[in-house]
Amino acid sequence: MVDYLEGKKGDKISIEEVNLISDGDKIKVGKPLLGNAKVSVTIKDQIRADKVIAFKMKAKKRYRRKIGHRQPLTVLHTEKIEIK
Repeated sequence: MVDYLEGKKGDKISIEEVNLISDGDKIKVGKPLLGNAKVSVTIKDQIRADKVIAFKMKAKKRYRRKIGHRQPLTVLHTEKIEIK
């Protein structure tokens, strides 16, 4: 699951900004990104995370605010990791 990405369920996306690749014992780390790596993914679902409650209160002042927030998320399935 990642932060919301544009697209519909079933769309295929290519991610060019890769920070780290691990292949068994071999680990490649970018500084800050790996320029020769690409990940192909498929969008499985667009969901919303559990609700997070923000509650503000000032004692003895009759001040209370309750706000809820649900973060939109994208569920991805990794198809292929390419290293050039």
